[in-house]
Formats: sequence, C-alpha cells, structure tokens
Amino acid sequence: MPPEDAYTATPFLPARGGLPALRKAAAACRGCPLHRDATQTVFGTGKATARVMLVGEQPGDQEDRQGTPFVGPAGHLLDRALADAGIDPAEAYLTNAVKHFKFTRAEPRKRRIHKAPTLREATACSPWLAAELKTVKPELLVVLGATAGKALLGSSFRVTRVRGTLLEEEIHGRPQRLVATVHPSAVLRSDDREAAYQGLVSDLKTAARALG
Repeated sequence: MPPEDAYTATPFLPARGGLPALRKAAAACRGCPLHRDATQTVFGTGKATARVMLVGEQPGDQEDRQGTPFVGPAGHLLDRALADAGIDPAEAYLTNAVKHFKFTRAEPRKRRIHKAPTLREATACSPWLAAELKTVKPELLVVLGATAGKALLGSSFRVTRVRGTLLEEEIHGRPQRLVATVHPSAVLRSDDREAAYQGLVSDLKTAARALG
C-alpha cells in the first residue's frame, strides 16, 4: 500500500458508465487498507433518478456480510423514520462516505466492533461518493452523522450546529441542497431512544418539506 497521505480510490474509478459500472469497479477498490479485513465493498443502492440521497458513515457488520447499505438495525430504524417523515424509503438512494466496514475485535472470532473511519480514509473513498452524486444528481442530500458531514463539508462540520436546517453548499463542484441529522445508530445508543428518534424524524421532515 502507498503511504497514508497517498490513499485514494481515484485509480479504480471507471472511465464511463452509470451506477452499475461504478458498483462493479468499486468491488475491486484497493485505494486504502480497509478492503483487507472487510468481506466486500458495500456500494450505494437505489435508483439513478432518486430525488434524495442519504449518506451515512460506513457499512456495519450486517451490511458488510450482505453487501447492501442500511440493512442492519440502524437501517431498519432509518426506514421507519423516513416513512414517519413522509419520505418513501424505496425512492431514496442510500450510500456511505466509506464503502468498507472498519472494525476491531477484542479477541479472535469474537463479535466485530465498529470502529470509526479516519478523515483520511473518508477522503480516500470520496471519489466514489463524488461519482454517485454526479450520476444521481439528487435534489436533496441528507447527511447522517458527523463522519459523513466531515467527509462532504470538511473537518469543521458539527452536526449539532446545523441539524434540521436546510442548507446549500458547494459539494464536489456543484451546488447542493442538504439537510444534516444524526446517524440512526446514535438513536439506538441514546439513553432516551424515543426522544432521539423523534428528533431524527423532525429533521427528516425538514427534508421532506424541501422535496415538496
């Protein structure tokens, strides 16, 4: 592998093609070391015509095993929150800032424990996310949590400062409307899960209103 400051997915991007070509190429990405321990690349899923794109942090244990984003407990909660906010989950494009599962184990063969990707790892993976944005061209981006926000908007991003607010920022060279909120896994970890869930739904209702 190259030194950490040279990590990038750029050489693995296809020269042409839509989402199927991107997904196929991403399966062979070796742009950073995270591919070594992960089961597989977990690329985004949804229609190229989706009006809203949701971006999380990285795949979790179930996503890594199944190869699809947001199929674990946090994904099921997100589906329910989207529906409660008036957004059809089937009409959204779902992806992550980082496409491989980063984890640690206390002991061999023990449960794999999520480990947050570094900003450098997210930056290395950003060409895939830029390609997804360029291909889908969503009317609205929903940023789920701090890691996704920093990957898209820089290290100064704080989800608590801007959550639930409709923003317009330049992202990967194009103006983009977006709404930031917490990652659904944060709701699952909350001491007051119901209040945290209602906060997530409230933020997503801002997104629903922006979509009209």
